[in-house]
Amino acid sequence: MLLFQQECIDLTAHELQNMLRSSQWCLLAGVLVLGLSILNASTAETITPSLERADVLAGMAGVGLMLVSILWTRASPRSPEAVELDGEQGFVLSSSLTDAVRAEMAWGSHQFLTATSAATILVFWKGSVLLRRGLLGTGDFEPGQICRRALQKQELVSLVKTALYPGKVEFDPVLPGLPSVMVQPLGESGWVVIGGWSERCFSRSDERWLTGWAERLKTTLELENAGVFDPDHSSFPQS
Repeated sequence: MLLFQQECIDLTAHELQNMLRSSQWCLLAGVLVLGLSILNASTAETITPSLERADVLAGMAGVGLMLVSILWTRASPRSPEAVELDGEQGFVLSSSLTDAVRAEMAWGSHQFLTATSAATILVFWKGSVLLRRGLLGTGDFEPGQICRRALQKQELVSLVKTALYPGKVEFDPVLPGLPSVMVQPLGESGWVVIGGWSERCFSRSDERWLTGWAERLKTTLELENAGVFDPDHSSFPQS
């Protein structure tokens, strides 16, 4: 029993540094219960059945408190810290677009960069980059396997932790070392790529917002390409 209690204490020692304050107190209470149980058993002159039962109950209580503290930490993890990304702030917008489309892209990108954890945004349409904003990379973006998968499925692909995806290198031209990325197809002709400051930084509402804005942007670009877009009757919000 003493060996089991000591092993439980050792196994939870490394969890202490990553825990929230409330769960730390819970862990310390469990360690204290186990420690007192060990002290009580080691100083007893004789081992009686009642002492053994009390020792077992104290050990179970201590282990239970430590398990609660670990589960508490996993249920309430710390927010990932922002990564230091290399790049200069900038805003590059294609001059071939109409003023109304440029205004739509400027407004949408501004909202993502100010209202979410986005660090950079890129719009790729029919073989050309129409927009780069936020922290700017220096490479020429070429859609890779992840972008093609999003296009094939016609749905947003969210890489909450790019370190787990070997294909993340396709986004290095957008900005090297992005910890998280969202890729939203623009129909069959393009993508919106948004990189975040940290892992798991985009919420479900961010994803829904990107999907909705991408649909609106796709329609706008298709109308412009078809020559039926009328800027005099557009009602795009301004930033």
